[in-house]
Amino acid sequence: MHPGDIVASFKERHVVITGGTGMIGRSIAEMLAEAGAHVTVVSLDKVVVHPKVRHVVADLTSLERCLELLDGADDLFHVAGVKGSIEVTRSKPASFFVPLMLMNTSVLEAARRKKVQRVVYTSSIGAYASHEIFVESEKLEDDFTGLPMDMFPGWAKRMAELQIESYRIQYGLENMAVVRPCNVYGPGDNFDPANAMVVPSLMARIKAGENPLKVWGDGSAVRDFAYSADVALGAIQALYHGAKGRYLNLGGGRGYTIKELVETLAKVTKFDYVFDATKSSGFPRRVMDISLAGKMIGYDPQTSLEAGLRATWDWYLANPGEYVHKVNYFTGDSPYA
Repeated sequence: MHPGDIVASFKERHVVITGGTGMIGRSIAEMLAEAGAHVTVVSLDKVVVHPKVRHVVADLTSLERCLELLDGADDLFHVAGVKGSIEVTRSKPASFFVPLMLMNTSVLEAARRKKVQRVVYTSSIGAYASHEIFVESEKLEDDFTGLPMDMFPGWAKRMAELQIESYRIQYGLENMAVVRPCNVYGPGDNFDPANAMVVPSLMARIKAGENPLKVWGDGSAVRDFAYSADVALGAIQALYHGAKGRYLNLGGGRGYTIKELVETLAKVTKFDYVFDATKSSGFPRRVMDISLAGKMIGYDPQTSLEAGLRATWDWYLANPGEYVHKVNYFTGDSPYA
């Protein structure tokens, strides 16, 4: 089925999107709202993503609140999560682990109790054990033989996947699909230089006037970057088709060296840069195999790296301070900091 027809099929359906103010969630909200769905976005952020969307500020760690929010929902996109740089992942693991565990447990249990017809949960590439090429396991238990790359958030993501599997075994539920996105970037990203991921971090430092831009490592490390709208469409396709007891990779379709990333960004906006080979480049290669998602749900990301970076940069210039209005789990304002 054509992706456009899948999106159109959501007309008049009642859809709840947790984390709908983030990159993937807002793209889902925009697509489905324009298709005529009744969309509710739930997050703690005081950010409006679309005029046709109902925005609710709510704490998703509360089961009681989640039960209220999912009453009458046809579809649920559980996209809410905690995102941060490698440094905060290492230094503030509880700020990832605790809210993720509480949110996932409450949202998914509420969806089960309220008999939401279709659910998709966005896990993460960080739930994988370390590899160069990430391929889905045929059995979920095969993925629990090694430690996840992102230890604490990775375990939290795995626990949600296991929660969904427990529903399938005990209750026969086959309506909950799982997707594992790679390094996602796009409009609505976190551009806080203190804890941003690689793409928004580079952009924030460029806008701040760092000259030359200093990039850690020699630029040879290979990473998989996916544009948020492509991943959002993949999540919609996964919910529509169902993953049939499997989780699916939603990557960008190929790997890019960090050097290629920086050079492509320099085509979008001119800046000087230098690679610092005395700093670690990180793991040499991390790329997702997306062939199974292509076969099962028709996932086929279409946005080139340059087009995605340009759209993200333009959005950032128009909305440079939006991240200030979002909840930051790593600062003193958060009970999990």
